[in-house]
Amino acid sequence: MEPRAAQVRRRERLGRQQKDRPSREGEPCSGGAERPGGIGGNVEMHRGPDLVQWTQHMQAVKTQLLEQAQGQLMELLDQAMWEAVQAYPPQDRPVPSVPPDSLHKTRESSLGKRKVFIIRKSLLDELMEVPHFRTIYHMFVAGLCVFIISTLAIDLIDEGRLMMEFDLLTFSFGQLPLALVTWVPMFLSTLLVPYQALRLWERPQSGGAWTLGVGLGCLLLAAHTVVLGILPVHVAVEYQLPPASRCVLVFEQVRLLMKSYSFLRETVPGTLRARGGEGIRAPSFSSYLYFLFCPTLIYRETYPRTPNVRWSYVAKNFAQALGCVLYACFILGRLCVPVFANMSQEPFSTRALVLSIMHATLPGMFMLLLIFFAFLHCWLNAFAEMLRFGDRMFYRDWWNSTSFSNYYRTWNVVVHDWLYSYVYQDGLWLLGGRARGAAMLGVFLVSAVVHEYIFCFVLGFFYPVMLLLFLVFGGPLNFTMHDRRTGPAWNVLMWTLLFLGQGIQVSLYCQEWYARRHCPLPQTTFWGLVTPRSWSCHT
Repeated sequence: MEPRAAQVRRRERLGRQQKDRPSREGEPCSGGAERPGGIGGNVEMHRGPDLVQWTQHMQAVKTQLLEQAQGQLMELLDQAMWEAVQAYPPQDRPVPSVPPDSLHKTRESSLGKRKVFIIRKSLLDELMEVPHFRTIYHMFVAGLCVFIISTLAIDLIDEGRLMMEFDLLTFSFGQLPLALVTWVPMFLSTLLVPYQALRLWERPQSGGAWTLGVGLGCLLLAAHTVVLGILPVHVAVEYQLPPASRCVLVFEQVRLLMKSYSFLRETVPGTLRARGGEGIRAPSFSSYLYFLFCPTLIYRETYPRTPNVRWSYVAKNFAQALGCVLYACFILGRLCVPVFANMSQEPFSTRALVLSIMHATLPGMFMLLLIFFAFLHCWLNAFAEMLRFGDRMFYRDWWNSTSFSNYYRTWNVVVHDWLYSYVYQDGLWLLGGRARGAAMLGVFLVSAVVHEYIFCFVLGFFYPVMLLLFLVFGGPLNFTMHDRRTGPAWNVLMWTLLFLGQGIQVSLYCQEWYARRHCPLPQTTFWGLVTPRSWSCHT
């Protein structure tokens, strides 16, 4: 039997071994909480790096999953795009791009870049879903309310009663019924003549009969061009239509001409190939009728359509367009008319001219934004909704542009698509695909001439401010401020130049408008019509 003293010594030795034995992970050990160098402190030190490594691993997994999902989504979109293109008739299918190995291949490649319509919302409709952006819209509405309150307050102080006079609005839209009556033969000519000319050209006749049909079709198109070109000008000059009524005529004149050209440009090549033996179906009259009203200038046999019509959305857009017209009248009546009405009666000075331009920058910029929102967003979206037209990309985010080349492409996508398809691409085809600068210059010339014609038609006089701004400033800025210019400073520069350009237009056109009323010509001469009156009218 073990002596008692030996048993005591053995128990003390076992107790010391248990005290010195490391505790299991997660169990407290004596002294571990107080000593930083204890076992518990070492465990916590090891946990930190493990957590960082685990987080980095999960970030890498997330990035990999996002890349895979993006790749699969791009494949699905490409497949959907291809199926949409294949749904078009054979003459409307895009020609596959081929390397420019020869002149023939270059022409095919340039003609193969065709606009593809898909269902998508307008950008402002998407941005309006964001509360922060919707607040900016509310600020503009509040500005309109301020204009109305100020008008009522001034009428109350001056007249002693509350009344709102819309003299400027009434004057601008005077004789509107006559403009609408003039529109009817313009539309009927566009509806009947181009389609009938195409039918004459596609008849399976040979020899002299087909040549006679081609000649008759060309005569019909010439008469159609004369009707669209001369009738609205004659009515506007003969009956002295006011500016807003002239806007209706000139916008419809340009729109119907552009639509007529697009229809013939897209269908005539297929018609000629069909006479050569290819089985190509002729466009239907219903598709052409739909094209004349839908908000695009590029003809297609079919367009993507939305399932139903939201009439509340249509009413909302028409109401907003009307609000923009009232807003513009308040801006002109409060910020422009008091400044420029009597300016021609004062002696001319450089100081007065510069101050008038600086004063006109703010109302000019307001007018630009109102025209954009009223027409490119509200008006086009209202018609797109009524016709269930699916592609609502009438503009892009032009306000984020850091170059004027990007601004010109994104400000008005509807017109840009037409210019790109029928002026730029066809110009490249004619020039062999090697003179992109010349084709781009042709786009600028066409756009500048048409814009100046619209201003001349609406205002009733020739004063080439817009033409010079396009050619002298717009062209060089397009080549110097190109897409490689990025950064916030370039966006600030673009907005600054836009402000100054709008100020120049509003100031010079308003001065000329009032100068022609204060200083009428004693006799009408050609040089008197084309010479700016504001340069010499100082009564």
